[in-house]
Amino acid sequence: MAESSFAVLNNIGVIKLDESSEIRFSIDAYRGYRYASIRKYLTSGAYTGATRAGITMTPEIVKAVAPLLAGLSDEPAQLTDVELGKFAKRPGMSVVVRVSSFKGTRGLDFRQWQEDEAYKGWTKKGIRLPIDKIKQIKELFAKMAQALEEKPLEQQ
Repeated sequence: MAESSFAVLNNIGVIKLDESSEIRFSIDAYRGYRYASIRKYLTSGAYTGATRAGITMTPEIVKAVAPLLAGLSDEPAQLTDVELGKFAKRPGMSVVVRVSSFKGTRGLDFRQWQEDEAYKGWTKKGIRLPIDKIKQIKELFAKMAQALEEKPLEQQ
């Protein structure tokens, strides 16, 4: 793999949203660094591929978030709106994970928060996962955490 190239290392799984959209969980690499990715993909006559809706997380963030998600109920009705945590991605940038309501629907939100001299607030980067798929989300996130624990092939 070239130093500056992007590569999907491991497709962890998919949550089907409807006939034309799905959310993919994967382990990717870019410029020699591995990270976890959750991204929405579309399939239509005009476009097939990744959308801008998505988030990348360092192995450290995944390791911290996995037990928090595992502790959530599998029953969506039992989940209340709560911030599960804020995790540093790099200086001035964090990933916030929360169960929240937005425009009348509830979801599990992974969103970037920027805090530096130039700007303080939410960025456009993030993804909202349907709360009714919480059991699948927890399973896929656990698989992602496990895959990040394994040594990459080039280090074995």
